[in-house]
Amino acid sequence: MADAGTEQPSTANDEQTGLERKMESRHLTMISLGGVIGTGLFVSSGYTIHQAGPLGAILAYAVGSLLVYCVMVSLGELSVAMPYAGSFHLYAKRFIGPGTAFTIAILYWLNWAVALASEFTAAGLLMQRWFPDSPAWVWSAVFIAVVFALNIMSVRLYGEAEFWFASIKVLAILAFIVIGLLAVFGAIPIAGYDHAPLFGNFTADGWFPNGFAPVFSTLLTVVFAFSGTEVVGVAAGETKDPSSAIPKAVHTTVLRLAIFFIGSIAVMASLIPWHKAGVDTSPFVLVFQSIGMPFAGDVMNFVVLTAVLSAANSGLYVCSRMVWSLAKEKLIPARFAKTNFHGVPVWAVLFSIAGSLLALLSSVIAASTVYLMLVAVSGLATLVVWFSVCVCHIRFRREWARGGHSVGELGYRAPGYPLLPWLAIVMCVGALVLVVLDETQRSTLYCMIPFVICCYAGYYALERRRARDERDAD
Repeated sequence: MADAGTEQPSTANDEQTGLERKMESRHLTMISLGGVIGTGLFVSSGYTIHQAGPLGAILAYAVGSLLVYCVMVSLGELSVAMPYAGSFHLYAKRFIGPGTAFTIAILYWLNWAVALASEFTAAGLLMQRWFPDSPAWVWSAVFIAVVFALNIMSVRLYGEAEFWFASIKVLAILAFIVIGLLAVFGAIPIAGYDHAPLFGNFTADGWFPNGFAPVFSTLLTVVFAFSGTEVVGVAAGETKDPSSAIPKAVHTTVLRLAIFFIGSIAVMASLIPWHKAGVDTSPFVLVFQSIGMPFAGDVMNFVVLTAVLSAANSGLYVCSRMVWSLAKEKLIPARFAKTNFHGVPVWAVLFSIAGSLLALLSSVIAASTVYLMLVAVSGLATLVVWFSVCVCHIRFRREWARGGHSVGELGYRAPGYPLLPWLAIVMCVGALVLVVLDETQRSTLYCMIPFVICCYAGYYALERRRARDERDAD
């Protein structure tokens, strides 16, 4: 194992020749936001309020934000010290073990490949609002081509596209919060109220109208809703000046997510009685319609469409970098590590888009078997990644100290160490316990555990084969 103190950004970049450092802090922030803000906030947030009640939903999102912050500051310190592309499994390889690293990479790739399939399906369905007689698969194909083109040209073009995709979502959320607050305090009239609504809906039926238990099941949903923030770590190897860009992206991303999610939930809960909130209609649309906003449904359809494309754009990027990184580690054919003259791993992008298309096909012809299994396995991948990041952070600090280095020498020092990484580990374990206790989620473990065992077995089989080939070559 190399000494932790010798791993500098320039060295890391030399080790991954081919990729280009073209992304800036604003790209990183929007890429991270783009991977998180999607249909979960714009459509399903009403379900969260309906289940846990107004205060319960806010509490669940607050706890989720705390977990994300703990993970992100740990990832920030690791990414500045060792800015690798596809960083999660490389950190795990160094600080946990190569078998775990391989398993994490496969899980995370599968997570985004399945997400890509669902995003392309959603994009096609959203377009049918405006073109009801057109087949959804045609629009899905168009968006697959667009996202593929954005990822194949250059990392800077990808970053710019994601910046503007995510900006539309952010502006929509800010407009919703501002207009909603004006309605809450009576500055804008809203249907159903002849006075300022204020925050009466929060306690109209008690603090927790359905009891406190639904807060726990909602918390699991919220944790998964925040998945995607860790994309910052994947993009670290293609970022200009990671020592300043990554910490800035980490802190601004977490702060904005907390404001956007908790602020939106607070506005929704104030203006929509909790028992009327659901998933049939977006709470954003309900609020905009109540204040008389013209074309509220069409506006939000456009916003959700950009959210879907943004998530797909981030998903293909993450998938391709995971494949590229595995190829650099010689765990899959070296062809997938080749880059074009723009520094884009073309074969890795092609492999990832093919994987998402296979997942999309399985959702059509084997939705109750193959696709259901893929969704179950990918569902817990983010939790595994977050857990591994915090374990790697703790082990990195120990190795750093053993190498005779002081904390002051770090390019970025995570605040609250060691409390925050240990807190995140406990919370990740707690979320897994919730999976076991929740009957609707428990089946994911029945698919996840055998898949993880197969990944470990596959890794060691590959290692034995490689060792045998090396012996034969000698």
